[in-house]
Amino acid sequence: MKSSRKILYSLLLAGAQILPATAQTNGTNSPYSRFGLGMLDDQSQGFNKAMSGLGIGLHAGNRVNMLNPASYSKADSLTFIFDVGMSLQNGNFSDGSTSVNAHNTSLDYVNALFRIRKHLGFSFGFVPYSSIGYNFTTSQHVGTDYVSGNTITNQSTYYGDGGIHQLYAGIGWEPFRNFSIGANVSYLWGNYYHTVSQTLYNGSSADANANNLYRQFNADITTYKVDLGVQYDIPINKKNLLTIGAIAGIGHKINNSATVLTHTTNSDSTTQVAPNAFQLPYSFGVGINWKYNNQWSVGADVHHEKWADCVMPAIDDQTSVYAAQKGQFLNRTKAVIGAEFVPNRESRRYLQRVEYKIGASYSTPYVKVNGQDGPREYGITAGFGLPITNNINNRSVVNVSFQWLHCSPSATSMITENYLRLNVGITFNEKWFMKWKIN
Repeated sequence: MKSSRKILYSLLLAGAQILPATAQTNGTNSPYSRFGLGMLDDQSQGFNKAMSGLGIGLHAGNRVNMLNPASYSKADSLTFIFDVGMSLQNGNFSDGSTSVNAHNTSLDYVNALFRIRKHLGFSFGFVPYSSIGYNFTTSQHVGTDYVSGNTITNQSTYYGDGGIHQLYAGIGWEPFRNFSIGANVSYLWGNYYHTVSQTLYNGSSADANANNLYRQFNADITTYKVDLGVQYDIPINKKNLLTIGAIAGIGHKINNSATVLTHTTNSDSTTQVAPNAFQLPYSFGVGINWKYNNQWSVGADVHHEKWADCVMPAIDDQTSVYAAQKGQFLNRTKAVIGAEFVPNRESRRYLQRVEYKIGASYSTPYVKVNGQDGPREYGITAGFGLPITNNINNRSVVNVSFQWLHCSPSATSMITENYLRLNVGITFNEKWFMKWKIN
């Protein structure tokens, strides 16, 4: 017991050291992270990543499910659960004629769960909210220099970095049998940094007489986030249980400002500030889950985010004024189905206790890309929950999942993205609250 706790304390210390470093990195190379607040994280944990993030109707005493805080009410009375996960990703980006691969490694989450009292659970942790990371160049043919015969091109270079990070604390309570409610309160912080430079080239050299443009966009974001959840169990018989869940996120304006620095070769630099530049959306979701005989678990979720009502800073094409504007976002809907099968949780045979999982997802875009709808996402996942069995701990699990994600653009001129991800999460389930008796 003491050795096991020493291991967990070491992991908690390592997590505390990792968090500051994680806040300076990102988990994406997507050019689409240039728009909005970046690429949104699915905020799922190791146990449900293999089910494409299914979670609104799921609850169990040995898992941390932050997607629906009502699930915390089912926390096991004897244990403290600590969960940490990371992913390795290979992304392929294609414009139809060229293809580029990029690799990323990221910390996905660190969280914990324990029971305060009967039917009352508490969870806290860290998860990314969004990621920004890209660096690409485009060239556009402008004309021909009739004196030298050189081709004149306009080369645009785009670079971005940053993202928003999330610390949360949540509570789940079962006020009466089969009905649970819960809430997560989060602190969000982060920044984004975008640059755009446009340079006119005459042949292979920059045109010294051209009026080249450079813009730098900056913003520091700090705000809060509140998410509510409910779950209701409907026992059908001794072997069948149906759970219905619902979640809601409270949207609000973010009072942080954004700035843009504009510099051209033939003029001085100018800086504009956009006040009250950001907004979080109202959101809601529903999920249903069916469990059979502690072996099968099958469910579906639908989650809707009202991004179209939110503002984002942009330069007005007509007035060149930098200000918060609507019209840059789209309402986003994500649908998920997933299933889990365990042959026999009480078996002595190891493979009989392995959790086998599969899932699929589909989501619409939340951003517009140069006035057109962003890419739709299609995903398929599969994985395992591998029990850890040794003399110290036989309740912990290593979750391993594989994900394929396809981002399909709405126009042929946009980039198509394909991702292969390996997700690894470790759930430490410690018997901290067991009362020992001496005869």
